[in-house]
Amino acid sequence: MNALLILNDPAYGTERSYNGLRLALALSRRDGAAVRVFLIGDAVGCAVAGQKVPTGYYQLDRMIESAARRGAEIGCCGTCMDARGIAENSLAKGARRSSMEDLAEWTAWADKVIAF
Repeated sequence: MNALLILNDPAYGTERSYNGLRLALALSRRDGAAVRVFLIGDAVGCAVAGQKVPTGYYQLDRMIESAARRGAEIGCCGTCMDARGIAENSLAKGARRSSMEDLAEWTAWADKVIAF
């Protein structure tokens, strides 16, 4: 199965992006599953490396790195990154600058598209 998860919400303040990454991690552990995650809008902040959060709080940059280590592809909308002043060299390992063309290609590739 090819799964595309599209995350829209900010890194913190809601749990939608967190739950989307939890699902991406769970899917990436399944045999035969290929996972891609596209961060758009405020969700591009999820991929900023070195986030400092209170003890015991989830760290989305680490979740992204973990998903990438399991083979998930992580794309960050370049226009959204620019609008928020996020440079590509500040992204977590495994995340990369991406585009709407990539999102269109990934959508055509996917058997399942899930938006958070």
